[in-house]
Amino acid sequence: MHNFRKLNVWNKSHELTLLIYKITKGFPKEEIFNLVSQMRRAAYSIPSNIAEGSGRGTQKDFIRFIQIAQGSANEFSYFCFLSKDLKYLESADYDDINGKCIEVSKMLNGLINKKSDLLTY
Repeated sequence: MHNFRKLNVWNKSHELTLLIYKITKGFPKEEIFNLVSQMRRAAYSIPSNIAEGSGRGTQKDFIRFIQIAQGSANEFSYFCFLSKDLKYLESADYDDINGKCIEVSKMLNGLINKKSDLLTY
């Protein structure tokens, strides 16, 4: 249906995933199987759901997976906020990650709206 690698939102979310893997290497060891695991899972769930949805046969299915990716972006955003409050993330890193997450979220919303409009015609 779509080549997900050509979607800007997939590329941005993939970059965000790579960034969070790099940053979470510095988190406390006791968080490896807790917060780090949850953050990474939420981060890679965004581009993986975009990829999976792009392979589905209908626009409706694609939209559903983009909505799931949006939920993962929201979950990821909270984990980043929690990490900042726990002092695992520096404020500058949080600001950078949060800005990128907001950008991805807006792109996902735009894609949902664009594809949803196509279903009404």
